[in-house]
Amino acid sequence: MKLRTLAHKSVLITGCSTGIGAATAERMKAHGWDVIPTARKETDLDRLRQQGFEPITLDTADADSVAQAAETALARTQGRLGAVVNNAGFGQSGALEDLKRDHLRYQFEVNVFGLQDLTNRLIPAFRQQGCGRIVHVSSVVGRLSLPYLGCYSASKFAIEALADAQRVELRGSGIFVSLIEPGPIITEFRRTASARARTTLDLDTSHHADFYRQELERREQRPKKANWINRRPEDVAVQIAHALESAWPRRRYRITLPTYIGEAMRRFAPAALIDLLLSRTRP
Repeated sequence: MKLRTLAHKSVLITGCSTGIGAATAERMKAHGWDVIPTARKETDLDRLRQQGFEPITLDTADADSVAQAAETALARTQGRLGAVVNNAGFGQSGALEDLKRDHLRYQFEVNVFGLQDLTNRLIPAFRQQGCGRIVHVSSVVGRLSLPYLGCYSASKFAIEALADAQRVELRGSGIFVSLIEPGPIITEFRRTASARARTTLDLDTSHHADFYRQELERREQRPKKANWINRRPEDVAVQIAHALESAWPRRRYRITLPTYIGEAMRRFAPAALIDLLLSRTRP
């Protein structure tokens, strides 16, 4: 399969308020790219402007917002946008029995439906140029589903499936799809997930209430430190840069040791052993 390097070094990056998105925007800007970052909140948009970016508003759960963001990005680059990095997302935690239909739907609206809608709106421009890069930020839990993160895991499994299918569908077009599969990364993700859990989960009457309270307290009081397991968002940005700039981007970029362990378990360990190991995370 012959790939073309991008004719126009411009990239739309979603979810740039903090963490991986912010680090990627900074790295690609330093590499000379025309970076168009997105965020939902005005305070985050203002901060990005202060850093020298011209961000656009994007809420991936809102179809109109997705359509407007795609239109704006293409207009700003005169239809020559080179790439998109789909990073925006959140994690709905909780035992599946405690999640209502609306919780499940919103998780998929943000992490999956908005991602694919935005991607599809940009593909015609990529096709016309004969090149383009699509980078989806997935997760180790998109390969190995974890208890109490089943909803979030399901959304990442869906992203993996969509990417694998679309990569083949786009074969020969000059457009390539890469998946970024981080493990534990030091970002605000855990705190954001904890804050949402407090508003969506029943911490009083649920069968899992005691576990929820203990886990939420642990997440909120024990900030991670960079080490051989937990990596910085800048480490993920390095891999995203490779997916955007390399003449031969990889299909999957596994980041952190737990990601490699999780992939090995999924491929080689019997299901009974995986269940036994993961059951140790239960109360």
